[in-house]
Amino acid sequence: MALIEDLNWRYAVKAFNPEKKVSEENVEKIIEAARLAPTSSGLQQFRVLKVSNQEIKEKLVQGALNPESMKDCSHVLVFAAWDRYTAERIDKVFDYTTEERGLPKGRFSSYTDQLKAIYLKQPAEVNFAHTSRQSYIALGLAMAQAAELKVDTCPAEGFSTKVVDEVLELEKHGLKSVSLLYIGYSDEERDWMKPMKKVRIPRDEFVIDVV
Repeated sequence: MALIEDLNWRYAVKAFNPEKKVSEENVEKIIEAARLAPTSSGLQQFRVLKVSNQEIKEKLVQGALNPESMKDCSHVLVFAAWDRYTAERIDKVFDYTTEERGLPKGRFSSYTDQLKAIYLKQPAEVNFAHTSRQSYIALGLAMAQAAELKVDTCPAEGFSTKVVDEVLELEKHGLKSVSLLYIGYSDEERDWMKPMKKVRIPRDEFVIDVV
């Protein structure tokens, strides 16, 4: 039940204490949980950018719906997905996999050919819709790991992807921003969510039993 207790502990923090920083050890654990997330075909179609530099955070604030959280949190984790699938990207992942497993290069070529046949003919926006969905699995695991470490978080989609992509120069990496995760520690005096009861819809409304 430890995971359930940790998830019951967490909530979306609305104000962070700018004086309290998350240790690098714990930041790396949170990122590692994201790295270990399952993804479609094992392609890991996203990357996580770790932002702690205050000047960069100030630049990212433009267009953020909760600019104070972005400025005051310890770190901003940016989840950015491949802008599209390419044969080179697919091959790079599977070449690495076969090498790590001591298998001959091209061992999975029949499977990668199928992936290319599906994805490469799709428009870039359809590709991105798929790659971005993979990143949310990692976002969830990162929040769960943070909760286990008792590090406060707030996931965010309320920001200008244009600003984030330009400031972090994501285009040159073939990436586009999807979501943010503010991590740090709550400022209990300013965090209006802190004293509120954590509410989820009742289980009998959430689960639909199929019989």
